[in-house]
Amino acid sequence: MKTNFKFWLLLALTAIAFQGCQEEDSIIPEEVVVLPPETVTTVEGFYLLNEGNMNMNKASLDYYDYGTGVYKRNVYGQANPDATLGLGDVGNDIGIYGSKLYTVINNSNKVEVVDVVTAKRLKVIDAKNCRYITFANGKAYLSAYDGDVQLGDSSTNGFVAEIDTTSLAVTRTLKVGRQPEEMAIVGDKLYVANSGGYSPPDYEKTVSVIDLKTFTKIKDIEVAINLHRIEADEDGDLYVSSRGDYFNIRPKLFVIDTKTDNIKKTFDISCSNITIAGNKAYIIGSEFSFTTGESIINYSMIDVKTETLLSESYLPKAVSDEIVMPYGIAVDPVSLNVYVTDAGDYVSPGKLYCIDKNGAVKFTVTTGDIPAHFAFKTKKTIINP
Repeated sequence: MKTNFKFWLLLALTAIAFQGCQEEDSIIPEEVVVLPPETVTTVEGFYLLNEGNMNMNKASLDYYDYGTGVYKRNVYGQANPDATLGLGDVGNDIGIYGSKLYTVINNSNKVEVVDVVTAKRLKVIDAKNCRYITFANGKAYLSAYDGDVQLGDSSTNGFVAEIDTTSLAVTRTLKVGRQPEEMAIVGDKLYVANSGGYSPPDYEKTVSVIDLKTFTKIKDIEVAINLHRIEADEDGDLYVSSRGDYFNIRPKLFVIDTKTDNIKKTFDISCSNITIAGNKAYIIGSEFSFTTGESIINYSMIDVKTETLLSESYLPKAVSDEIVMPYGIAVDPVSLNVYVTDAGDYVSPGKLYCIDKNGAVKFTVTTGDIPAHFAFKTKKTIINP
């Protein structure tokens, strides 16, 4: 999935050997915690998707309501008691578009579409080894690996599926690079970060560019090996992360000018997760090396207007010292509160930290296993960090 690579590599190998050995776990009941309420603006709250361990069917959905301060764990299980396997196996991404919430469940090979208010299931869309989702002009765009979890040179190219958000039907698919990951939309172009992560050391190096009007691939931009994250700022520049090879090639963060589709800036930092709010990019960096066996973690900020790496961190030292494995990040676009998750040991419930824009900790709460992906529920706008 994401950090730590060594851990997920072992999980992937285990999945290959033991695929189909899943047990039908019982539904976990909803749990409620009362936290300090937030001021309701255009943002009313957010959903948090917990990945859960592979082959355990422990993906789950939490919701934090700003107005009441109520934090609910496992809202999907509560709303859908007949779903015998719960939300499914490995929640990999989440997004809100209109009145619907989309959860991408990677190892269950599906997208669960639910009502954004009630979390009741509306439809299940089958998608083999699906990864990430984004939206534009009444369509959802889903990246997928197009094959089972397998390592080696025989891994196939991935694709992007276009989904009509009214009928919830897949309307078109388009081949891109091997193991496509995150996507970003700028104007009429969809950018897809290709990883080739199943075939080290023969990683992919490209970002595929798709014309959304014709749904055809225009070009591939060569960037660096093992790409993952891709995020657009307000000026249309793309921030694209390379995870390196975990040995000699170190991770980097690149800036692509979408007017020319050329690389305009390179940052020598790791970026396992990134979100952009206002003029700042907030980064979690976790750089693992098989050579040293160590992980180096950073909590960096970049001024996206000046494209400058800032010296300060958004995370208080007391929190950074406490977090075991930083994982998910989101920033409220109005209050600029920063939300950071801790996956801990990957097998126990994680934690969610809320830090205000001045660096003060507002609250900490227990989540599901491997808390990872956020979607803000808004009155007027659609925001999917």
